[in-house]
Amino acid sequence: MNCLDYGKSFICTVGDGNAPRFWVESRCRLIDDTDGSIADYYQCGSCKSEHTFAERNLFHEVNYDFLPVFGEEYSVVFRRHAYHNDNYAEYRETKSWWGGTLLEVQEANPVQILDSNEKILLATRKCLPIVTQTEIWDTNTQMRAIIECPVKTMNIDEARCIYQVDTGIVLFPDLSKRYDRQIEAFSLAYVAFNAPHFADFVLEQPTPIVADGKEVACVYHYSGIRSLEAKNTVLGIGEL
Repeated sequence: MNCLDYGKSFICTVGDGNAPRFWVESRCRLIDDTDGSIADYYQCGSCKSEHTFAERNLFHEVNYDFLPVFGEEYSVVFRRHAYHNDNYAEYRETKSWWGGTLLEVQEANPVQILDSNEKILLATRKCLPIVTQTEIWDTNTQMRAIIECPVKTMNIDEARCIYQVDTGIVLFPDLSKRYDRQIEAFSLAYVAFNAPHFADFVLEQPTPIVADGKEVACVYHYSGIRSLEAKNTVLGIGEL
């Protein structure tokens, strides 16, 4: 799939009284190999809970992170409190969030595949925008996913001509089963890789906090590590 220009891609809404615009932070395309159908989901940048358009005291005193993910039919908002809250994920039909959405995404141009470590290092040194596409799959369910994101952190070692992507947030889909509502397959994650054939993910999940051998609290934290066979494509936006 053609990569997005993440500096120019937004999800806009049409609600009366408040019609927020959300910056697209990553995209995940789900592909059903039984019939060739595809569905795109857009993970947007997070904000904090707020009293919108109040005259003062704009942030909620008991605050939480607020991160939306939009699909054509269904969407989800992830709310992360300081503790393991029950309403972490709220699923609704997309049309019921802020009156519905307008997809204002732009494809990047020009784009080139950085198909060698030398090209990846050169694009990094030239400060070109870099976007990665990580394809994962499950042969039992015959589902695939392409996880696309702009690279926010890139590690390079020019002496050894090696690199390592470490970036997020991205959408990580559970491909091990088929969900009635695809949106429920997603977790929030970070991705890291330094080769074309595998990717490591760390997923946000309920995580116990243990002190003196006892669980004293439980929070949502990026603690679930997955290492998967994958196909990584590194893309540079602009000319080398």
